Amino acid sequence: MNTPLSLKKSLCSGLGLMLLCVSTLTAGEKQDPKKQNVPPEGFVALFNGKDLSGWIGMNFHKVKGKSPLAVEKLPAAEREELLKKNWEDVLKHWTVEKGELVNDGHGVYLTTAEDYGDFELLLDYKTVAKADSGIYLRGVPQVQIWDTTKEGGKWDRKANLGSGGLYNNKGEGKYPLVHADKPFGEWNHLRIIMKGEKVTVYLNDKLVVDNKKMDNYYEKDTPIYATGPIQLQTHGGEIRFRNVFLKQLK
Repeated sequence: MNTPLSLKKSLCSGLGLMLLCVSTLTAGEKQDPKKQNVPPEGFVALFNGKDLSGWIGMNFHKVKGKSPLAVEKLPAAEREELLKKNWEDVLKHWTVEKGELVNDGHGVYLTTAEDYGDFELLLDYKTVAKADSGIYLRGVPQVQIWDTTKEGGKWDRKANLGSGGLYNNKGEGKYPLVHADKPFGEWNHLRIIMKGEKVTVYLNDKLVVDNKKMDNYYEKDTPIYATGPIQLQTHGGEIRFRNVFLKQLK
């Protein structure tokens, strides 16, 4: 099975941009700001609550070839230039406010500098009307985040069924088992477990995807990559993240 580039080794080396590749640990839990972004036992914090250390910017579908493997094949100088350009875009659209990771609804997707294989991912998100977002697993779309209201204008895409489904799947897992979204203004909690090609998703402690195979969006006839980054997608409206924790599974 082909695997995408190691973002830490292949994309970060030689950039001279320390923010891109500083390792992240530390800071938060749920409501108490003093505990916010502090990982549970066995987890590490992908977002440290202070800055964008440990992240880069990357939209694989905008690269010629439209896949993680296409980025891996770029000449080193071209890849480095792409990363620098993307990082400038990140700084325009992604900020940190009071321990929350905030995007204005535009710009390149925030992407971990590290690649991951099997993992359990926890995160909280809060979004606004008309926004559209998602969590990319191993660089592949996506655990969908919707505006599930009729006013959001996406009931034709089954947004009324709720967030948390593997929206880019062709079959099983595409739509959530139950509608588990909280109203605007409230934080939602995602728990995502990925083992091999299978993904299980809980939204606000409700099972919405039950151990379903995740399709490879970029290369339709091949299995999903064995490793890849976590990506925070943004589109159309502000979204906030906090308590972004990951535990690697053996």
